[in-house]
Amino acid sequence: MHIPDGLLPPQIVAGGYAVTGLATWYCLRQINHQGNTLENIPKASLLTAAFFVASSLYIPLPPVSVHLVLNGLLGVILGYFALPAILIGLFFQALMVGHGGLTTLGINGVLMGLPALAAYYIFQLRYGLEKFLPEPWPTGICAFLGGSGGLALTVLIFISLTLTSLPTGLDAAAEHRAILVVALGHLPLILLEGIFTAMVVLFLQRVKPELLEG
Repeated sequence: MHIPDGLLPPQIVAGGYAVTGLATWYCLRQINHQGNTLENIPKASLLTAAFFVASSLYIPLPPVSVHLVLNGLLGVILGYFALPAILIGLFFQALMVGHGGLTTLGINGVLMGLPALAAYYIFQLRYGLEKFLPEPWPTGICAFLGGSGGLALTVLIFISLTLTSLPTGLDAAAEHRAILVVALGHLPLILLEGIFTAMVVLFLQRVKPELLEG
């Protein structure tokens, strides 16, 4: 679900850097206001590594092969740290394993970082659900929705960007079919990431609940 160099026109790529830069500034500002930066750096570092490694764990779903993304998981656990963590992971993925690209680092930040922030906000809805449901249901439900929703939003942004910004000279019909097949191949992964996120969060709630207060 990475966008490689050369696929999108320069104005879209530049816009991606602008949006990601603004979003990163906002996240860093919120982190500074929280005042717990040093405490959360080890947690952010660990999940950045997990995000990087996840790109090498391929799951065959014929006719495509997909890999874990985990941006929803990072959003749920890291909060505002998620976007900087994802950007660092994307940089090393482009540099070391050839996923994405350096020119598209900004647009891939939009693709995966903004949905991670959305996952964080979804997870915060658990506080409202606590009025109606006993624990661990609010935490589990919102963790599932955050994990699956983060990837679902990534897929929707990917489809929107690629379908509307393909370079001329390509067989548009064939490319559109390929993009839709890749997107459909991620539907089971959306469910899987939601379940995985819920399992991780419920485990942390039992053994280390303070890690969920990011």
